Amino acid sequence: MPAQVEIFSQGEEVITGQTVDTNAAWLSQKLVDMGFSIKRHTTVGDHLNDLKTLLNEVSLRADCCICTGGLGPTSDDLTAQAVAEAFGRPLQLDPVALQQIEQHFTRRKRIMADANRKQAFFPQGAVRIDNEWGTAPGFAIQQGRCWFVFVPGVPSEMKAMFDKHIAPLLLQRFSLQPDRLITLRSVGIGESDLQEKINTLSIPQSVQLSFRAGSDEVQTKLLFPAGTEPQQMKMLVNQVVRAIGDYIFAVDNLDKRQGGLVDTIDQLMQQAGYSLSIQETASQGLIAAKCIAKPWLVSSIYSQSFISSSENDYLQTAKQLAAKIRQQEKTDLVLVQLYRGSQQQFQQKEQNILLYTLLLTPDGCQSSEFTVGGDIKRKQNQAAILALDLLRRYLQIPEYSKD
Repeated sequence: MPAQVEIFSQGEEVITGQTVDTNAAWLSQKLVDMGFSIKRHTTVGDHLNDLKTLLNEVSLRADCCICTGGLGPTSDDLTAQAVAEAFGRPLQLDPVALQQIEQHFTRRKRIMADANRKQAFFPQGAVRIDNEWGTAPGFAIQQGRCWFVFVPGVPSEMKAMFDKHIAPLLLQRFSLQPDRLITLRSVGIGESDLQEKINTLSIPQSVQLSFRAGSDEVQTKLLFPAGTEPQQMKMLVNQVVRAIGDYIFAVDNLDKRQGGLVDTIDQLMQQAGYSLSIQETASQGLIAAKCIAKPWLVSSIYSQSFISSSENDYLQTAKQLAAKIRQQEKTDLVLVQLYRGSQQQFQQKEQNILLYTLLLTPDGCQSSEFTVGGDIKRKQNQAAILALDLLRRYLQIPEYSKD
């Protein structure tokens, strides 16, 4: 059975919603990748008795607990005190920790407040975890069944400490066999349609199938148990890829992480040595924003104009615009986006627009047509994603045709 781990976040600002707890999500992904089984996420405010109660409960039921927050110098930072009282381990000064905190202020030519001395006191028997990125060292302690690790709540400090110090310690203390999560990333197809396409396949019960829909893509996830033969894994993934078809633009964690839609396009554009110009309407500059700093994006023009004539007029208008832009910018590819509908239709959530996209290539033209609904931001984002996907489909050889 995988080692069971809990994540414990402390802070009044977290429990009241003033701060979003991104630490727990980040830690969960890291720990799952290492082979841990995540059992609970718990958030507690700055209340000593609540902290002590939770610490005692966790010590009896978890193999490991990563705790974030409550290590600062102020009176509401209660983690070390809670640990000391819950486990009967008096606080003791760690001279090395105090020296590190003093040096932190010296390097910045600042005077250390007396309150910061508090951060150098750890419960008896704790192991110091150095923090080269801030003033609050962490510490680790074994209590009952559980190995506790306490780190600052500042995300940049927590992440750096985890990667440099904590992850190696976890690998030493626990025998881990991570499951393997393969993520198939797709555009232009919903979860229900993905399920329909996969229903014809025989997926072993040991493989967990799930879906995750986001604003830019839909992910099909295959979680393989530890010890699955790589060849068996690859065969099943290829079957799923073939069943879904060219909606898939990337497969993460089979051989490597391929990334999002723009990451995929970036790789393909640089491999082909192509340059691109864009005419945007409904996406209102979002295509260019998503492709920021990409060397192949030569120009992006935004226009509020829309069309209300026939589809044939759209095609002719788009081709003329694309040819004019290519002549001006001298790029290999030109992406032109237009939409049919009024400004009122674009602004109102209940009304749809008809989105047209044309890609002028060295070989001719490719185009797509989609009905897009929702509020303004959804229409804008969908317009950008669908245009980028037309570009991706031109550049990418479908995965299922490579074997």
